[in-house]
Amino acid sequence: MANRSGQHGRRRTRAEWWAMVRASPYLPAMVLVLLITAAAGLFAGSYTYALANPTPRHIPIAVIGAEQAPEVRRFLAESQRSLDDSLVVRHYDTAAAAKEAIEDQRVFAVVTAQPPGVRLDLSSASGQSVAQVLGQVATAAGPALRMPVDVVDVVPLQHGDPRGLAIFYISLAAVIIGFVGATQFSVHAAALNPVERIGFTALYAVCGGFAIAAMADWVLGALRLPYLESWAILSLTMFTSGMVFTMFNTLVGRWAILPTWGLMVLLGNPSSGGAVSWPLLPSLLGHIGRWLPPGASVNAQHTAVYFGAHQHVLPFLVLGGWALVACAVFWIWRNRHPGGRESANAHAPRSGSWKVVGEKPVEDLS
Repeated sequence: MANRSGQHGRRRTRAEWWAMVRASPYLPAMVLVLLITAAAGLFAGSYTYALANPTPRHIPIAVIGAEQAPEVRRFLAESQRSLDDSLVVRHYDTAAAAKEAIEDQRVFAVVTAQPPGVRLDLSSASGQSVAQVLGQVATAAGPALRMPVDVVDVVPLQHGDPRGLAIFYISLAAVIIGFVGATQFSVHAAALNPVERIGFTALYAVCGGFAIAAMADWVLGALRLPYLESWAILSLTMFTSGMVFTMFNTLVGRWAILPTWGLMVLLGNPSSGGAVSWPLLPSLLGHIGRWLPPGASVNAQHTAVYFGAHQHVLPFLVLGGWALVACAVFWIWRNRHPGGRESANAHAPRSGSWKVVGEKPVEDLS
């Protein structure tokens, strides 16, 4: 009796307490509660930090000729004062060269003398948020300088997208559905082998890209898309996003949604330039956004819709590079991926092997 009471009265060691915690059915739920709480705060914080208070930091505009007219100099000085010296003035020899710079998205506006005042040609299609800031500054500068300032939108947004957000929304849909599709494959199509998984990811990316483009253009009429190019960009975005999740699923297993969400949603979408143009984003986000899949997708789609003759190769290289790296990591370490028939068969009992029945090992002859 003394021994029994002594055993029941003995304090559990730290290792025993930890073993009890690890064996508890509530531990995974509590971990998820903490992770979801942190994700909620980070999600709200990342978007609020990037998008709630856009501030001009680096806005390139064009002037024609090295020597500006007095009206242009006065207008630039007043604009710099209003924008805390965030304008970056670039000089072009001719009006045609300045227009080419707008089409190539190297500048957001062109200032020319129009005695007794100035003319500001801006491009809403280059970035609605930047165009709005420049337009407000120009409108206020006229009365302050006591001279007329004529503001002309030379590349306006399409009528179905007056705030310039539709491209951001369709790119966001491609990013999120891209990795959500891959998560569903990991749950409901776990038996897919590596080549099959890549192939089916490409298949739903092509189908999903078609559906997104059709909804935005044919059904809602929000955008007039260059359909084949837009479809290709959306499909490549979905495939890249799906394979990024698959890569992380290979590296970190069931927790793959955490780095995927962090990269694509918490960091990638606010820095993409889709909701707020990059000159108004915090400096770090403005620089890294174009190197992440969401930013590359927005840039490629934006150029395809509004500046089709000046499409850039960089966004496609970024999307293709992420897709290639993700596929390579998945393929090289495919044996670590939790799915696949080969992986399941490797852990199944083989003929003549031993398995445990009750307390005794018996030979499995099935």
